Amino acid sequence: MVQATTILAGFVYFLLVFAAGFVLGVIRILVLVPRLGAGTAELIELPFMVLISFLAAHLICHRFLIKTASEALTMGTLALILLIGFELTVVLGLRGLSFSDYIKSREPIAFAAYVVSLFLFALMPLFVCSRNEQRIDG
Repeated sequence: MVQATTILAGFVYFLLVFAAGFVLGVIRILVLVPRLGAGTAELIELPFMVLISFLAAHLICHRFLIKTASEALTMGTLALILLIGFELTVVLGLRGLSFSDYIKSREPIAFAAYVVSLFLFALMPLFVCSRNEQRIDG
């Protein structure tokens, strides 16, 4: 059974990374896209988002005492579902895009990198929490 603490951890993880992504997205759109193009701007932003995911997962694992691989995977999976759900409903709605228009508007390399970053986002709690657990036990 999934504990409420793990669900809350996933929600907070989503909120932290989404909020940081929102800020970086504004900077990307206003500063980088006009100078470098959308694809290059996204590729520049992605390493920062992966770093933010790492830092947020680290913080959440400690604050919510996420100790098992199951808890970490639940936290990351829930956060990923929330992120994709929010992006597909709210963000696409605000931009007035259908899902197919959204896919067509993405540059292939930047989109592939984005998909990889989503998997890293989902798995980051597992990497971070299990690393922390090894330190404590070892």
